[in-house]
Amino acid sequence: MDCHICSQKTKYFTDETTSIVYYYCLGCEYIFKSLENYSSIEKQKARYDLHDNDEGSESYKAYYQRFLDFVLPLVGSPESALDFGCGKSTLLVNMLNNMNIKSTYYDPLYHPNTTYDSKKYELIVSTEVFEHLHRPDEVFVRLLSRLEQHGYLAIQTQFHPNNSDIFKRWYYHQDPTHIVFFQIPDI
Repeated sequence: MDCHICSQKTKYFTDETTSIVYYYCLGCEYIFKSLENYSSIEKQKARYDLHDNDEGSESYKAYYQRFLDFVLPLVGSPESALDFGCGKSTLLVNMLNNMNIKSTYYDPLYHPNTTYDSKKYELIVSTEVFEHLHRPDEVFVRLLSRLEQHGYLAIQTQFHPNNSDIFKRWYYHQDPTHIVFFQIPDI
């Protein structure tokens, strides 16, 4: 099997506890579950509905504030932003709007009728989304095409431990809707 991201050959390993096969790219170190373990959109929604993302929660606000405190100093003062994969909540968009960054949102489960295909943005944010995507390479390309020249794509996900034995014990891949895992790229 070839890597979704860089098209190089992969090796595979099996998690003996779950019998799930994972493919590991020798080039970019991307890991993805075997296709039969990909969750349908309905199963993803059922799993997401278990999250308690209350917009009034101080800890939820603090979570997004930490993200913004990290990202915004790196990107300057964008005038427009898209929250791609926002889930039920529009909290992050509200926070950006309160900072005078004209923002909108899209989520295929909860806000599928909002459109981002005809607009361009100076900043696109996506928090804890890419580990759910069946074809993250296609989403990367689509989002990059929606960026203004010199715009920024800020993605938050957890990087996998680059060791199959440690990976098998890592909590993050145990969420059945987490199907792809990234490693810090060599730059």
